[in-house]
Amino acid sequence: MDTLLALRTARLVPVVVLDDWRSADPLAAALVAGGLPVAEVTFRTAAAEDSIRAMADRGDMLVGAGTVLSAAQVDRAVDAGASYVVSPGLSAEVVERCRERGVLALPGAVSATEIQAALELGLTTVKFFPAGTSGGAPAIAALAAPFGDLAFVPTGGIGPGNLHEYLAIPAVAAVGGSWMVPRDAVRAGDFDTVTRLTAEAVALAAA
Repeated sequence: MDTLLALRTARLVPVVVLDDWRSADPLAAALVAGGLPVAEVTFRTAAAEDSIRAMADRGDMLVGAGTVLSAAQVDRAVDAGASYVVSPGLSAEVVERCRERGVLALPGAVSATEIQAALELGLTTVKFFPAGTSGGAPAIAALAAPFGDLAFVPTGGIGPGNLHEYLAIPAVAAVGGSWMVPRDAVRAGDFDTVTRLTAEAVALAAA
């Protein structure tokens, strides 16, 4: 399945911060058990590469790398098994390297100028980040009007209370969030909680 289509199908993208790569496999199992075989593993920790590799090697997960800031990080992420690359902002260098490596690039863009720059780079989907402090769902709805062929993956400040505001917008392909993968629960090895929260999130998105 095409990566973007897989994200559209999932509707939710768990944004994962892992401090220990050994937590990656049980976390992936918890997400799969909860009905959401997708993860964006942020490059904010030293465990990111090994975590992506552990998840990708399972074969039942769509794994991406988040907080990717350079072409070198793109290479590290893709070599570890990442199928898509997410950045907080728009970097032509990162987008071009993703194209060279054959993976989906999801750079951050929250203004008309940034979106036009993304379109000029040949992109069809952007991450809208940080969503909560950049106008939220109303801002996406407003931007979707002049940029009719563009899809958004809003992330940042989204949870069960406002999820449907975003999913109700046709231009929103999927929504990123971390509420179903709380870092404390992952650190504590409480993967039953992750499975429960994930299943609740999946049910909410489908409601």
